[in-house]
Amino acid sequence: MPRPRRLTVLALAAAALLALASCAGSSGGSSSDGLHLVKSGQLTVATDSPAYAPWFSDGKPANGKGFESAVAFAVAAKLGFAPDKVHWVTEPFNSSFAPGPKKFDFDINEISITPQRQQAVDFSTGYYDVSQAVVALKSSRIADVKTLAGLKGAKFGAPVGTTSLDAITRQVAPVQQPAVFNDLNDAKTAMENGPIDGIVVDLPTAFQLTSAEIPDSLIVGQFPTVGAPEQFGLLFEKGNPLVRNVNDALAQLTSSGELRQLTEQWLGSQAGAPVLR
Repeated sequence: MPRPRRLTVLALAAAALLALASCAGSSGGSSSDGLHLVKSGQLTVATDSPAYAPWFSDGKPANGKGFESAVAFAVAAKLGFAPDKVHWVTEPFNSSFAPGPKKFDFDINEISITPQRQQAVDFSTGYYDVSQAVVALKSSRIADVKTLAGLKGAKFGAPVGTTSLDAITRQVAPVQQPAVFNDLNDAKTAMENGPIDGIVVDLPTAFQLTSAEIPDSLIVGQFPTVGAPEQFGLLFEKGNPLVRNVNDALAQLTSSGELRQLTEQWLGSQAGAPVLR
């Protein structure tokens, strides 16, 4: 009997060593094991539809092109997901930061981190510092304005629920109430047809609109940064422990320079947008 007992002990020890080796091999963010996910073995990422450039390309978030698509896949890789294990779902912008359960692991959709939204959802650390900018037609009465004071008499518009809308009120304080639109396409149409003098959007979107989408338009200027910069963050269901894993992934992308490279690749230079004082 002593001989079989020794073999049993050795077998148990060997099994324990294998288990430890397996755990060590899956540490350091190289495996998706142990993550809090809405669907096991898959990272579910949400964004709105349509998905606008330069954040996405060709309206297809899953193609890895455009800044936010590229950031989502870079984060996924750090979490241990191959591209074919990243599943995209549609989530309207305004409902993303409503309270309650979420059908996604995180949402990436130019969502600014604000104290009000943080009451209902959680955010990652910021992955992009945001500047808001005024876009107008070259024929507009505000096309040559250089100061915030010079914009007070203008009629502005912005999509509902956005920090762009807040920026109009906070930084311009216009005489006329800003127009609120369901989405960016509706705001663009209103500006092109005349009911409003200009629209306010984040700066990369302003470059996209003026260079490729709205003929004879220009960036009047960008708003100055007041206090801490506005930041876009990945959005999570309130209390989701996955935030810690994603923050680790973003920290790695920042320290390695990959996040900066993605920013330069997809968003380019901010030259040519004077600061409105």
